[in-house]
Amino acid sequence: MPDVPAIGAAPALACVEVLTHKKLPDAGALTEREVQVLKLVASGRTNRAIATKLEISEKTVARHLSNIFNKLDLSSRAAATAYAYQKQLV
Repeated sequence: MPDVPAIGAAPALACVEVLTHKKLPDAGALTEREVQVLKLVASGRTNRAIATKLEISEKTVARHLSNIFNKLDLSSRAAATAYAYQKQLV
């Protein structure tokens, strides 16, 4: 059987970005703490669980999420989770 190269979703994602004229924002716009929160959101944790894990208040978690949504132009935890997977943060 001939060697078949693995084809990932990156080319398709790039095509969608070009067609919609919307490029995914770079995760570099996030602080280190925001990236930590994003990874935990993507793993399905609640704000309370994230707060406990990072030893911060739930209100601080909510603020980080708000900042993440604004910086990355996202509107939901599901969109943030999809973004984290697309950018291979998890």
